[in-house]
Amino acid sequence: MASATAGADEAPAPRSRKSVTGTRRSVAALFLLPALVLLGALVVYPIGYSVVRSFYDQSGDGFAGIDNYKELFSDDGIRTALKNNIIWVVFAPTVTTALGLIFAVLTERVRWGTAFKLVVFMPMAISMLAAGIIFRLVYDQDPDKGVANAVWVGVHDTFAQSSAFPKAHPGRESPLVVRGGGFVTRQTVHTGETVTLPLVGVAPDRMPDGARKAVAPTADPGKITGTTWQDFTRGKGVGTLGAPDPTELGYPGMRIEAVKDGKVVASATAAGDGTFTLPAKADGAQLRLPASNFKEPYNGLDWLGPSLVTPAIIGSYIWMWAGFAMVLIAAGLAGVPRELLEAARVDGATEWQVFRRVTVPLLAPVLAVVAVTLMINVLKIFDLVFIIAPGSSQDDANVLALELYRKGFSEDQPGVASAIAVFLLLLVIPVMWFNIRRLRREVRR
Repeated sequence: MASATAGADEAPAPRSRKSVTGTRRSVAALFLLPALVLLGALVVYPIGYSVVRSFYDQSGDGFAGIDNYKELFSDDGIRTALKNNIIWVVFAPTVTTALGLIFAVLTERVRWGTAFKLVVFMPMAISMLAAGIIFRLVYDQDPDKGVANAVWVGVHDTFAQSSAFPKAHPGRESPLVVRGGGFVTRQTVHTGETVTLPLVGVAPDRMPDGARKAVAPTADPGKITGTTWQDFTRGKGVGTLGAPDPTELGYPGMRIEAVKDGKVVASATAAGDGTFTLPAKADGAQLRLPASNFKEPYNGLDWLGPSLVTPAIIGSYIWMWAGFAMVLIAAGLAGVPRELLEAARVDGATEWQVFRRVTVPLLAPVLAVVAVTLMINVLKIFDLVFIIAPGSSQDDANVLALELYRKGFSEDQPGVASAIAVFLLLLVIPVMWFNIRRLRREVRR
């Protein structure tokens, strides 16, 4: 009886716990061990080593204290990189998230929305290296090569046509002299006279399409007639200097002004054969070919110059990541209760009010995920800046990740490079912590 009672009082032997999937902890730990080893070797150890290395001098033998961290705020290159990183963090995630939201909302209303999403998301399949090469060509200064300047120059020339004669200038024994960026006749002109205004300097293949064989002017009583043309005569036996020859072309579209006492009293535009006619009120005036005839063709913006290189690179980043933002936001939008939107419309809300007061608040968690993810991403941006920014403006486009590379590999300052790496980690941690807290809060709900 006593033995039975004693046996009854004995607690059952503990059994090893299992997870909800039925896997023992020991087995789970065994499977996780390779991943933990790799995590320690590839993440934990490098972080620890970088922290320790940041407190040593460049040789690694002497303890430098916080000297390397002081240099973060005294070195001009690092300060420029920090300033550019702030610009990246403020603008790139904001614009990318906003575009993703707009695309996600609008593509819901069109039948070809799926095709549009596919096209916008496609840049995500391109590596940063390839995207950098693409945009290095897009931003090329030459409008014949760079798409950005080809479009910009096309729009500019629609409203302000560039000159066809930027290199034209008076030749030998010319009746013209230089004045105010243009050219003026040495003598005054009078009605009934003919005037010749020969120029040189325009390559034959650069002549406008409307240029025709130059014609000598014919006198007209009560008017002033003349010709302006490409007088490329090079010597005796080749042609007549100062007179149109059969092989010479007129300057179509050349503007001629009659100037008296500093005021323009009449003007004319040369025809395809270079001829022009001025009225009688030009009598006694000097003829002027204004500087507008000779301005250099507009070549667009210097996209990769010091002032625009950072916005230009941010533009390429937005092109790549707008599709990522759109897809995530579209997935969140698909879960928005449609009855709430319809109720708002029934209550008299406009589409803008529905979007601003209902859609955006309901999508706030998704928008936060996208924005925070992009913030972490841009803090580490390196590839696009390294590839797109030319050597002449790379200092102006510098970011912390690029400066870390330069300090560590080009300038042989591993202590400073380690300090930059630790500083970048400290910048990323708060953003990651915010994201983890937000995700946990969502799970509890």
